[in-house]
Amino acid sequence: MGAIRGFITRNSLPEYYLQQASIWFDPIVETLIGHHYSAGRTLVVGINGCQGSGKTTLADYLCTCLQAKGLRSIAISIDDFYLTRQQRQQLATDVHPLFSTRGVPGTHDLELALETLQQLSQDNGDVKVPKFNKAQDDRLPKTEWPHVETPLDIIILEGWCVGITAEAEEVLLEPVNELESLRDPQGKWRNYINQQLVTNYPELWQLIDRLIMLQAPSFSCVYQWRLEQEQKLTQEVALKEEALKDDTSKNNHIMPAEEIRQFIQHYERLTRHALKYLPQNCQHLFQLTHKRQVVAYQAPNPLPGDPRFGQRDVTLKGL
Repeated sequence: MGAIRGFITRNSLPEYYLQQASIWFDPIVETLIGHHYSAGRTLVVGINGCQGSGKTTLADYLCTCLQAKGLRSIAISIDDFYLTRQQRQQLATDVHPLFSTRGVPGTHDLELALETLQQLSQDNGDVKVPKFNKAQDDRLPKTEWPHVETPLDIIILEGWCVGITAEAEEVLLEPVNELESLRDPQGKWRNYINQQLVTNYPELWQLIDRLIMLQAPSFSCVYQWRLEQEQKLTQEVALKEEALKDDTSKNNHIMPAEEIRQFIQHYERLTRHALKYLPQNCQHLFQLTHKRQVVAYQAPNPLPGDPRFGQRDVTLKGL
């Protein structure tokens, strides 16, 4: 119980989160444990959800519960594999200026991601795990990466684009928002992203044994959810500065509200794409309200050996 209390504290969550988690997420913990022992190897679990949907919190909860049950587990964000700011600036120069902004496929170091997951799955002793500092918009130096003892039983990889596949080429012809209309009128940026999903990202996605999706009601929720994320990040930075007696705000890249509105347009196309097709292609689907509360669970694409979750379709009213 102490581990769960620590989870609530470090995520600044209300007590009722545990009530929801026990209903919806605890059964997933049990099925992940069963699948790990059945597979007899490290299990890689993906979590997809649009920005601010709660995927990082869910990853932490699952990891906390798994560790409490004796399984060696880690929760990693695909964000930690972003290219450095310098590398993205080079990509922006070589391909398209929009690649200076982190987030979309093409802005991750996939070689580093694949190498890290492989090392975490093997008995390599001490492994360093990359860490990205969003407040500074850059990867931390390797000397500051956390150390993890391997091999692990379960690796949880979460991110807004985890599991997303490419769109049909004809869909790319028309812009989906003002950003694409004004800054990518010829479609070079979005076509490059799509090509990355065709050629490079499948190798990473194929490592995922089970995919969980937190399905937002629509893309319209993303702005408010992302705004709340940034406000939380601002508070965390302020507390850190106060504790260290160090004003590092001049090095931070925390975004005001209007910048967030522009920022999320980078992700709109693929977020809408994911909301359409991923629900039929994941093993565990949680449907959310605009307040990020789970109201339904389905297992639309169960794996062999999952009789408990294969046909389950539950809706809870009133949450």
